[in-house]
Amino acid sequence: MTRSRYGEWRGGADPLAPPYDVTDALDELGEDVLNGLTPAEAMQRLMRQGLGDRRGLDELLREVRKRQKSARRAGRLDGTLEQVRELLDCAVAAERSALFPDPSDDARFAETRLDALPSDTARAVRELADYSWRSPEARAAYEEIQELLRREVLDSQFRGMKQALQSADPEAMARVRSMMAALNDMLDADARGEDTTEAFASFMQEYGEFFPDNPANLEELVDSLARRAAAAQRLMNSLSPEQQAELAELMMQAMSDAGLAGEMGRLADQLRARRPELDWNGRERMRGNTPLGLGDATTALEEVADLDELEAALSQDYAGASLDDVDPELLERALGRNAVDDLESLRRLERELQRQGYLQRSGGELQLTPRGLRRLGENALRRIFAKLHAEGRGDHEMHDAGAAGDPTGASRRWEFGDEQPLDVVRTVRNAVLRGATKPLRLQVDDFEVVETERRSGACVALLVDLSYSMALRGTWAAAKSTALALHTLVATKYPQDAIQVIGFSKYARVLQPAELAGLSWDMVQGTNLQHGLMLASRHLARHPDAEPVVLVVTDGEPTAHLLADGSAWFDWPTHPETLAVTMAEVERITRRGATINIFMLDDEPGLVRFVESVARRNGGRVFASDADRLGEYVVSDYLRARRGRTARTG
Repeated sequence: MTRSRYGEWRGGADPLAPPYDVTDALDELGEDVLNGLTPAEAMQRLMRQGLGDRRGLDELLREVRKRQKSARRAGRLDGTLEQVRELLDCAVAAERSALFPDPSDDARFAETRLDALPSDTARAVRELADYSWRSPEARAAYEEIQELLRREVLDSQFRGMKQALQSADPEAMARVRSMMAALNDMLDADARGEDTTEAFASFMQEYGEFFPDNPANLEELVDSLARRAAAAQRLMNSLSPEQQAELAELMMQAMSDAGLAGEMGRLADQLRARRPELDWNGRERMRGNTPLGLGDATTALEEVADLDELEAALSQDYAGASLDDVDPELLERALGRNAVDDLESLRRLERELQRQGYLQRSGGELQLTPRGLRRLGENALRRIFAKLHAEGRGDHEMHDAGAAGDPTGASRRWEFGDEQPLDVVRTVRNAVLRGATKPLRLQVDDFEVVETERRSGACVALLVDLSYSMALRGTWAAAKSTALALHTLVATKYPQDAIQVIGFSKYARVLQPAELAGLSWDMVQGTNLQHGLMLASRHLARHPDAEPVVLVVTDGEPTAHLLADGSAWFDWPTHPETLAVTMAEVERITRRGATINIFMLDDEPGLVRFVESVARRNGGRVFASDADRLGEYVVSDYLRARRGRTARTG
């Protein structure tokens, strides 16, 4: 029997969550692609806005920025100086009270010495280093200055040290000195290339209580210490020059008295050499009113630095940005475990889309696979048919599995892309002959499909304007969606038809199915319909027995054509020679028996005159369509042409 163990859930992904489903993400990504974005841009947008109940990068970034503002209001950075001044004032006041009743000359001399103390706090503390205190309260306040500075300086380097040194225990301070010497020796050995694995384990076993974050190796320890040391240095940089000088002198006095000055300086040099990429020279402006001690101020600046790093990583606005740049430990410290789960969900999203065969990376570019492209085209087609059905134009869905031809009685091996119905009997027979046993498990090689006779199909050329004006007029997304929908319709419902999508701007080119999803307009001048019609004519010539169908989507009259040497020549307004050579290609296609139906996306007078001229020469039709209904018009016209062909050949 299988044994199961149950325990308390300690955070992380929901163990009872259903299997990961990427269909919603794929459909949302597809909507953006259909609206004109490339797959990479659509994926980036999806990452920014999130999906379902999972927060995206933008929301995480907003929360990080709120934390940044809060962290910068934590308090003032000069709290330690203020505490030292208060303790010094208390010591001097208590000493004056003890001296006042004493009529002796020694008391007056002591008062004179107190009156002559410099205004600089550090110098005043140094001047009183050998002073013989009469007041026990004054002596205690002065000794507290030294203890305070030792605790704060060590806490600024080692997080939590202040709590460990609350009592002025000489043994505790000796242990700190021993720890720092061992740490520096280990760093020296590592810098010489020695293996410090065992030394680190021994060090942590001996001094682990000084490192509550429990680093797993020396590099993690160095990283933690260096980040805090850099924050402490930024704190010093953020003070005024006078404050810097005072605090530096006080710190040096405290560390020298404790015998730690040399080891602290040695450690600071090693950390800076090992992590030069950290911000050691920056300055921070804190806007709070609460005075912070040196350790607490360092912690506040360390938090600010972490939040700044998170902000930069989550913004993803630099070259080569990746979600892997976001440190999950920093994110958890800043926003909690749920934020890490949201980040992991975003990371997993792209991985799952690739693993399940919808996306792929080619040459560093994110692209839709044929499977993803097919789903995208189906969504575009479904959207178009939904509008057609709502407007009562008839049902264009094809549920006849034998649409590609009549069965011949034979069967053949299934090949990728086949739309013919499965021959179930032969498929099962192949599995049995292969030796499959109960339960019967089919393999790809077992499948056979019913062979059908090939019907006479259509030869479809869809010419799509790629010129920059399509983007300026906001019609590009509709043209791209239409091309995907028509290509999917022909490939899935009418596989006997041959379709070619041709894009044209200054030049024309044949667009492969895999290009359609990432297709964008061309940042060049020129609408070279002549070249597009030339490519369409070649496509028709390769299918002489098919019914020719030429569809043109454009928002402008021709402004470019090919010269004798093959280069493109542009002129605006339209030059008569451009019109002449374009109309010559119209004549060539007309002689092939093809009609050219033009879908006009603008009502500019020059375009209207041109398309009317083409219609008179060719006999095709002109559709004045807005962008929202372009897909309906193009698909309906293609289906109308097929019905007309069926009536003629039936």
